[in-house]
Amino acid sequence: MLEIIQSGGLIIWPIILCSVIAMAIIGERFWSLQAKKVVPKGLVAQVWKWAKEGKLDKQRLARLRNHSPLGLILVAGLVNRSHNRDMMKDAIQEASNRVIHDLEKYLNTLGTIAEITPLLGLLGTVMGMIRMFAAIGEVGLGNPMVLSSGLSEALVTTAAGLTVAIPAFIFHRYFRGVVDELVLSMEQEALKMVDVLHGEREQ
Repeated sequence: MLEIIQSGGLIIWPIILCSVIAMAIIGERFWSLQAKKVVPKGLVAQVWKWAKEGKLDKQRLARLRNHSPLGLILVAGLVNRSHNRDMMKDAIQEASNRVIHDLEKYLNTLGTIAEITPLLGLLGTVMGMIRMFAAIGEVGLGNPMVLSSGLSEALVTTAAGLTVAIPAFIFHRYFRGVVDELVLSMEQEALKMVDVLHGEREQ
């Protein structure tokens, strides 16, 4: 493995760095985007129970805000519960935008890695071909060992770039879909709470 890495030349190291960053982001997003952490089940029912019992004080709202992304969105609506339904929905939408930004954390970096690593691989290919043709100019075609180093750099960097880019692209698209589903679930739960508080839906 070390020989393969060394044969990739200088360009292989930025590709390796990109692979380490991509793996770290993928692991972190798998941990952070768990549905049970983002949209805890039964939270709206609990909030409705607190509202009926008059227990939605500032301390409880502060704990709810820090409880989960869904809790943050619910609190945005709850602090405006004395206003009309549209005002609550606007507050929830603003909070949703902030939550979406947090849920998409690092995804732009992962998408960038998916785009640049094939280009780094292409750059390594070009540099390897340059080395190979330079060697041909110096020693001719009689020494295959001299030519093999440039060809090896070209092939290794291309393969390495694609090996990093393909999983990064797949997981970038996957996490985008997960975020969309979580946001939809949170908005549905928040609107359910609004309807319940305004007497338009039975709990």
